Amino acid sequence: MDTEALKKSLLKKFQEVTADRLQKIQLGVIDLEKETADQAADDVARELHTMKGEARMLGLAAIGQLAHAAEDVLRAEREGKTATETATDVMLRACDVLSDLIEDLDAAHTGSTATEEMVKALSEVSGHPVPALGPVRKPAASAAPRAPEPPVAPPPAREEEAPNTAKGNSIADRSIRVNVEVLDSLGLLAGDLLVESARGRLRSTETAALFERFSRLGDRFLRMSEEVDVPDAIRAELERAEADLHMLRDDAFRFVRRNGDGIETLHGNLAQLADHVAEARLVPLATVFDAFPRAVRDIAKTQEKDVDLVIENADIGVDRSMLADVRDALVHLLRNAVDHGLESPDLRQQMGKPATGRIRIRVRVDGDMLHIEVEDDGRGMDTDRLKQVAVNKRLLSPVQAAALSEREAIELIFRPGFSTREQVSELSGRGVGMDVVKRKVETLGGSVGVSSRQGRGTTITLRLPQSLALMKVLLVRLGDDVYGMPAADVVAVMRIKPDDRMEVFGTLAVRHRGKPTALVALGPLLGLNGGNRFDKPPAVVVRHGDDYAALVVDGFVDEREVAVKPCGGEFLKGAPFIAGTAALEDGRIAVLLHVPDIMTEVRRMARPVTQAPASRRLRVLLVDDSPIARATEGALVKALGHNVEEAQDGEEAYAKVQTNTYDLILTDVQMPKLDGFSLTRRLKATPSVARIPVIILSSLASPEDKRRGLDAGADAYLVKGELGVESLAQSIDRLT
Repeated sequence: MDTEALKKSLLKKFQEVTADRLQKIQLGVIDLEKETADQAADDVARELHTMKGEARMLGLAAIGQLAHAAEDVLRAEREGKTATETATDVMLRACDVLSDLIEDLDAAHTGSTATEEMVKALSEVSGHPVPALGPVRKPAASAAPRAPEPPVAPPPAREEEAPNTAKGNSIADRSIRVNVEVLDSLGLLAGDLLVESARGRLRSTETAALFERFSRLGDRFLRMSEEVDVPDAIRAELERAEADLHMLRDDAFRFVRRNGDGIETLHGNLAQLADHVAEARLVPLATVFDAFPRAVRDIAKTQEKDVDLVIENADIGVDRSMLADVRDALVHLLRNAVDHGLESPDLRQQMGKPATGRIRIRVRVDGDMLHIEVEDDGRGMDTDRLKQVAVNKRLLSPVQAAALSEREAIELIFRPGFSTREQVSELSGRGVGMDVVKRKVETLGGSVGVSSRQGRGTTITLRLPQSLALMKVLLVRLGDDVYGMPAADVVAVMRIKPDDRMEVFGTLAVRHRGKPTALVALGPLLGLNGGNRFDKPPAVVVRHGDDYAALVVDGFVDEREVAVKPCGGEFLKGAPFIAGTAALEDGRIAVLLHVPDIMTEVRRMARPVTQAPASRRLRVLLVDDSPIARATEGALVKALGHNVEEAQDGEEAYAKVQTNTYDLILTDVQMPKLDGFSLTRRLKATPSVARIPVIILSSLASPEDKRRGLDAGADAYLVKGELGVESLAQSIDRLT
C-alpha cells in the first residue's frame, strides 16, 4: 500500500474523529461548573489524553502541545490551584484554536502565532511550563504500515463508567460515514421503487380480474357445448377441451395466488427498505445541540447572567436535510431567551426567583411529527406593550389593537421587523428573528406555537415532520385531480350537513367537536373553478398550530405513504399553497398542499375586521352556482360590514336586479343558464342598472380571460385564488 496514501487517509480520519472529540471536550469543560464536575473532569481528561497521543503519532505537534497544556490546566483546576471559571474560559478558548488547527494541518504540524499565544495563556493559568515544539515527527514508512492505535486512556474514576465506554465504542464500530448525495439518491430510489411496487400490486389485481373473465367465458362455451347436438368424434374433442380448460383454470388460479403473494412480499420488503433509508437519513439532534451549551454560556457571560441549559432527548433523530434549518431556528430562540427573556440575577432574586435562569429544550416524537420545546423561566411577554408597539409602528390601529385577544397579541412577534432591539429589550425580547423562525419551520411543513405567562416565562414549540423523504398523506379529489395533505396535519374527515353550518362574525363555520371551525371551499381557495355542489359535501379538518379549518373537497381517495419530490418545472415552482408532488401507482401525479400557507389564507379570510359605518354599508348581490363558493365569498363581504343577497345563476341575478336595488354585483363566470360575461354585458346594456359596479370573481386567471371580462363591461376582475379581505375591500372602496 502507498505510504503517502495511508498517511492522508489517517489524517482525514483524525480530522473527523477529533472534531467530534472536541465537541465532547467543550461539553465536559462547561460541566466543570456544575454539580457533575468530577464526572466531567474524568471525561475531559480521557478525551484530551487520547487526542494528544493520536496527534503526536501523526506528527501534529502543535495539537499535541495544546492538548498537553490543557491537561495541565485541568489538573490544576482539580487540585484547586486555579479557579474553575478561569480554567473553563481558557480551555474553551483552546478548543477554538484546536478547531482551527484541525482544518489547517500545516499549522497543526509546525504551530502558529495563535498556538503560541494559546499555549502561553494555558501555561499561565496552570502554572506549569510547556515544552517547546520539537522536531516534527512523521509516521515511519514501512512495507506494510499499520494504522496507529490510540494510547490507552486513564482508567475511569468510577466502575460504572466502563460499560458506557464499551457501549460507545461498540456503536462506533457499527457506524460508517456515507456520502450524503448517495443517501439522498437512495431515498429517492426507495420512494420510486415503493410506488412501482404499488403499481405492481395494481397490475396483479388487474391480472386476476382478466383471468376471472377468461374463466367466465370458458364456462359459457362449456354450457353452449352441452346444449348443442354434435357428432361423437367432435364430442370427444370437446371433452378433451373441457379437461384442458379446467386444468388451465387451476393453473391460472395458482399463478394468480403465487404472483399476488410475491407482489405483497416484494411490496412489504420495499416498504421496509424505504423505512430503513428514511431512518438512515435521520441524524441525532445532538449533532447540533452539543454546540448549544457553549453558545448559551458565551451569550450569558456577555449579559452578566447565570444560565443553566437543560436538554432532554437529544438522541432523537431528524432528517439531515432539515438539520441546518432546525439549528438556525433554535439559535434564534436561544439567543432571544438568554439575551432578553431571562432577567438579570439581581432582578430575579428581587422577584423571588433563583439567580440562575433556566432554559430547557425538550424533544419528543408524536407519530411522524417532531416536537421541540424551548422553555425559559424569564419575564414572559407583556401583551399590552406588544400591542402598543404594533400601534406605534402603524401595524394596527388603536381600535384593532384593543380588539386583539391575548394569543393574537403574542402572535404579533411573528410580524417581520416587528420591533427594534431597544424596543424588544423593553418588552420581552421576542421580536428579533421570530419571523425567520416561523418562516423556516413552515417551509419544512411545520408550525410554531407560543405560550407565555408574564413574570413566569415563555415556551415556544416547534412542530415539524421528522423526515421529508417519505410522508404519510391523505389524498383528496378536486375535480379530476388528486391533491395530498400531510396526514399529521389532518384531524378528521367529515360530511358537512346543512344544519351543521353557522355564521361566526360574518364567517361561515361548521361545528367540529363542539367548537365552531372555519369552513372554506378548497377549490376556490386554490384558484380552481367553482366549489362543491353536493348537499352534504365531504370536508377535511386540518390543524396548523392552534388553528383549525374544515376544507371542502370533492371526495376522498386514500391515505398512503408517498415519496415527496420538490416541484419541478415552471408550472408549479413557487406556486402558492404547493409543497411538492408525489407519483401515484396509477400514473397520476398528486400535488401536495402546504397546509401552513392554506391556514394563513383561511385566517386572513376569517379575521373579523372593523365594520364599515352605516353610511358605507352596501347592499351586494353575489352570483355563483356553487353554494360553498357563495358562502365563502359572502363571508368575506359580510366581514367588511356589507349586506349580501345571493343568486344561483345569471338569469336569477338579472331578475333580482329588475325588482331590487343593489350597490354592487359580484359574479362568477362559469354558470348554467347565463354565464358571468353574458350577465355583465346584459346589465351594462340595461340603462336602469348600468350604473351598478360589477366585479367578476373567477378562477380563470389568464390575461385573455381578464380582457374578456373587462370587454364585457366589468368594473373589476378578481381571481378567486388571490382573493382576500384586503384585496376585496380595496376594490369595493375604489368602485363605491
